[in-house]
Amino acid sequence: MNSTQNERINQITSSTLIVGVDIAKFKHVARAQNYRGVEFGKSITFENDREGFEMFVSWFRKLATEQGFQDVIVGMEPTGHYWLNLAHFLREQHVTCAVVNPLHVKKSKELDDNSPTKNDIKDAKVIAQLVKDGRYAVPNLPLGIYAELREAMKIRDHLSTDLRVVQGRVHNWLDRYFPEFLTVFKDWECKSARQMLSLCLLPHELVSESEEALLSHLRKVAKRGLGIERMRSLKAAASRSVGLREGTALAKLELQLLLTQYELLESKFQELEARLDELLKQIPHVKQLLDIKGIGRDSIAGFLAEVGDITYYRHPKQIIKLAGLNLKENTSGKHKGQTKITKRGRKRLRALLFRVMMPLVAKNRAFKALHQYYTTRPNNPLKKMQSLIALCNKLIRILFGVLKKGHQFSEEKMLQDIPRYTAVSLAA
Repeated sequence: MNSTQNERINQITSSTLIVGVDIAKFKHVARAQNYRGVEFGKSITFENDREGFEMFVSWFRKLATEQGFQDVIVGMEPTGHYWLNLAHFLREQHVTCAVVNPLHVKKSKELDDNSPTKNDIKDAKVIAQLVKDGRYAVPNLPLGIYAELREAMKIRDHLSTDLRVVQGRVHNWLDRYFPEFLTVFKDWECKSARQMLSLCLLPHELVSESEEALLSHLRKVAKRGLGIERMRSLKAAASRSVGLREGTALAKLELQLLLTQYELLESKFQELEARLDELLKQIPHVKQLLDIKGIGRDSIAGFLAEVGDITYYRHPKQIIKLAGLNLKENTSGKHKGQTKITKRGRKRLRALLFRVMMPLVAKNRAFKALHQYYTTRPNNPLKKMQSLIALCNKLIRILFGVLKKGHQFSEEKMLQDIPRYTAVSLAA
């Protein structure tokens, strides 16, 4: 990522031992060769544990010593999450680690034997050949704050998913046992509604309770906006409820469990929010990003979690490519096909940037004006989706400039990209 293909090819010299590793869940397979493709020794299989990793390192270091190699580069296919342990172990051993595109492995496996055969031993050789040709990338494994930030955002995604599941199940419960509840309380997640549900009373049980007792229970958590009339409305709704009356004993247990899960997830969310604030305070220039109208803390945290340390990159085009927002074309002779984005790289980063762009175009004066200009300019007007993609790339360049160089974002400076705005400014 931090070098061109020519630079990567030049790193593979006659003194470099190239090791290709086919990654699996339990056992990995490795093969070694030189820059001309000449293999050394037999392939080895090693376990996905410390003893296996140590045996693997001893194997290729012994091979390098016997054959007179000075450097070693280990290439692998990033299969799921199984490659991460080996990659981190190799970095601790100060061994250069490289990853190859799984699509490249799939498409080049027939070059040597003209056979579509696939097995671990063959794949290890194909990976080594791709590294030899410079068709690899040095993985950007997050460290320190950025590793914590990535884990925090992963946990946040899991909590969001779990919370949506619980919310759906509570709605399901209400639809079955008390469908009239939401005619009195517009949102079951508000404090007063949850306090009422915590009684785990079914409609036919709630009717027998006094309005004063119900109101007293609700005012433990909410004292405003509640009155005796609300309780009368609730009892009236319960008296004419068409909710189920079968299986009610365990239905009350189900509701209790769902409310407990919701409270636990809500508390973990609050705890995670505090941790995210602490982590972002340790990263330079984040405050300047928060000053940009339309960008929130979660968006910045998500961007940094996907990209990692900004000092790893030399140019914003590298991040654009990482997000899969770089353009591809399909032309041949006189035929000129459509130009689209590649959609390679980290899809979470691409989705995040697109989600961020919606509020930016709506709330930020500069982004809104630039989007309008892109879609209405007389020469080569863009469609709305094309404009949003162009603005996503613009946002990457802005984030890169602020985080790496400490630049201050200026709406006025960004508006200079609009010719008519520049003409008005010059006239003034």
